[in-house]
Amino acid sequence: MAKFTKRSSGETPAISTASLPDIVFMLLFFFMVVTVLRDDNLMVRNTLPKADQVEKLKKDRSVYIYAGRPSDRYVEQYGTEGKIQIGDKFTDISNLKFALTEARARLLPELQDRIMIALKVDEETNTGLVTDIKQELRELNMLKIIYVTSPGNVLDYQ
Repeated sequence: MAKFTKRSSGETPAISTASLPDIVFMLLFFFMVVTVLRDDNLMVRNTLPKADQVEKLKKDRSVYIYAGRPSDRYVEQYGTEGKIQIGDKFTDISNLKFALTEARARLLPELQDRIMIALKVDEETNTGLVTDIKQELRELNMLKIIYVTSPGNVLDYQ
């Protein structure tokens, strides 16, 4: 009869890494789903005015124009006068047509004719800057304008 001997080496067996790729892909998929990518790096102050009748709109055919004084990081470089920001760049009134045409070209072809301009204007911005923006929009025949506000009642905050 054969004799069975017990190994008494005391070593621990190797750890199985067969499920490691499953765990890595599951974590990768989780972070891809929950991560929100920021579209624009805001370079202007943007305290939005309050409004009590606010409606949520789709962002698929909107181009955002930010207007206001440069934020504290950019005051030394750009001064304290009101600036216009489209995307991640400041633009002047003279370059606004080019910037808007470029932004329109980035939209889907079927949405380019139905473009909406969303104005996110700081509550302390000079009205003359907004008037200049609207004049340039008229010349480009971009007549659908949305003023973005934050929810609330203006009378409660004064």
